[in-house]
Amino acid sequence: MTRSILDDAHLHPAIRERIGASHADIVGEVRAAVAAHAVVVVGMAMNPFPRKARKILDTLGTPYTYLEYGSYLSQWRRRTALKMWCGWPTLPMVFVNGVLVGGAAELQRLVESGELGQMLAKRVGAF
Repeated sequence: MTRSILDDAHLHPAIRERIGASHADIVGEVRAAVAAHAVVVVGMAMNPFPRKARKILDTLGTPYTYLEYGSYLSQWRRRTALKMWCGWPTLPMVFVNGVLVGGAAELQRLVESGELGQMLAKRVGAF
């Protein structure tokens, strides 16, 4: 199933650039990190789930890059741009070899099934 996104033909030409440029810096920063590192965790302060994902990786001894954007009351608009970009509605966002695998619960399932190890053994190019 492909995720539904409103295409440019249904955006008035006067607002297309504004939509495309909205918080493009944060999306670009995450894309660059995902392209450069095998594992990237995107989170925010005060949220226990990004900590949980990092603890899973720390316990495994798996190196990762952590990007933190605000807290519950700050930078929520910037985080919304990330959610719109990747389609994942919550934090953390965990990327492995350029692939969004979900959050902490999904990461734990990959560990338990052995799939995380398999993914990391096949480091491939990202974006």
